[in-house]
Amino acid sequence: MTARSRLPAVLVVDDEPRSQEALRRTLEEDFEVFTAASAEQAQRIMETEWVQIIVCDQRMPETTGVEFLKSVRSRWPDTLRIILSGYTDAEDIIAGVNEAGIYQYLMKPWQPEQLLLTLQTAARIYRLQQENQRLSVELRTAEPVLAKRVEIKHERAKRELALDGLVRTPESPLNAVCHLVEKLAPFDLSVLISGESGTGKEMLARAIHYCSRRADKAFVVENCGALPDQLLEAELFGYKRGAFTGAYEDRIGRFQQADGGTLFLDEIGDTSPAFQVKLLRVLQEGEFRPLGAARPHSVDIRVVAATHHDLEADVRAGAFREDLYYRLATVTLHVPALRERAMDIPLLAGRLLEASQKLLGKAVDGFTTEAIVCLAAYRWPGNVRELQNEILRMLALCESPRLGADLLAPRILRSPAVDQQDDRLLDLIAVDGGLKERMEALEARVLKETMIRSRWNKSRAASELGLSRVGLRNKLLRYGLERA
Repeated sequence: MTARSRLPAVLVVDDEPRSQEALRRTLEEDFEVFTAASAEQAQRIMETEWVQIIVCDQRMPETTGVEFLKSVRSRWPDTLRIILSGYTDAEDIIAGVNEAGIYQYLMKPWQPEQLLLTLQTAARIYRLQQENQRLSVELRTAEPVLAKRVEIKHERAKRELALDGLVRTPESPLNAVCHLVEKLAPFDLSVLISGESGTGKEMLARAIHYCSRRADKAFVVENCGALPDQLLEAELFGYKRGAFTGAYEDRIGRFQQADGGTLFLDEIGDTSPAFQVKLLRVLQEGEFRPLGAARPHSVDIRVVAATHHDLEADVRAGAFREDLYYRLATVTLHVPALRERAMDIPLLAGRLLEASQKLLGKAVDGFTTEAIVCLAAYRWPGNVRELQNEILRMLALCESPRLGADLLAPRILRSPAVDQQDDRLLDLIAVDGGLKERMEALEARVLKETMIRSRWNKSRAASELGLSRVGLRNKLLRYGLERA
């Protein structure tokens, strides 16, 4: 059967041509109307057309309308069936409802408005039945499919966000931290992570979560240093409607969102003493009260906190509560700065470049050797976050197949650490002599930076420095500057 029209299709079955024509004229503006003079002809139409409603006369020469509609019900159960009859035989009505599943039993003479309204309602019921069946099938098939998709994503998250997601070499000082995480993560101990900004403390917290028994539950993050006390309290504990000005609806807090999982409190050292008291009570009692709520809520969470402060020094200075510190610091971990992980930088830069290419939609073949040497030599005060931003900048500016050192920011090229790539340059910088020696050291550094930015094109560098090509070459030889 095929749908030939957007209008719902009605099949009129009546052995009287005048009745067929009257029904057609009444219905044709709102329906696609098919007509049949017998049950046999009606059956052939049903086999070739998509009919939603049948309007059938009860008294026909070969059979009754009820008998015909019983056969329709067995073969096309979704089609709505309506009987038209000039006889008020109670047995016919009962048989029609019970045996043929009749939707409506209409009496002749019928009123056009009533008939049209009845069929319009029947058409809506048919559409709803079809939609209900479709959704039922989708829900039956969707549940196992969705469950499998969730399982696959959980496994992927465990692979990419657990310890394997922390980029490091076999010689990296980060390995000692990861070894501790591997041993401690399965136990529900609170963890305090320290380290400079941008070192990846949140990534380590995620790794702790995905290595724990709570990996299938939520990992919820809150930056405690970004909000004043009142807003931070509302974010963490939630609130009820009307608890304060602007609270137009109930809101679930981070503690409740993390129930069963892990709550990561970043920059915990930036919280005020007043808020530290409230947080300590929640951690001690395992329950909290949303703002404006009448009763407290209990939660089962693991707390991982992080800070760039020296919290032990803050405790000694009275800037951080000692009891809260020991509540948070059952286990303490320190993430080394990127300058302490120079051996990781080439591998980490490659991983960050992959992510940057996806973000910017731009592909390159990697870094030049000279660029990697410069990246590894720089001290990165902004740590991994600074490295990520530098790679994004280089990729955006790049016009060649590989990212070269000429794309690096001037602060990196001018850094003394980058100059220390060359032993000769290191000797010059370390001189404690007079003005001549120190000026030579500065000149060597300027030459090195200019050569890198000009991609070691001597003509371009000489023009920029106001030197002849021969003069530039002599200075490069004098200071032992060669391309890496």
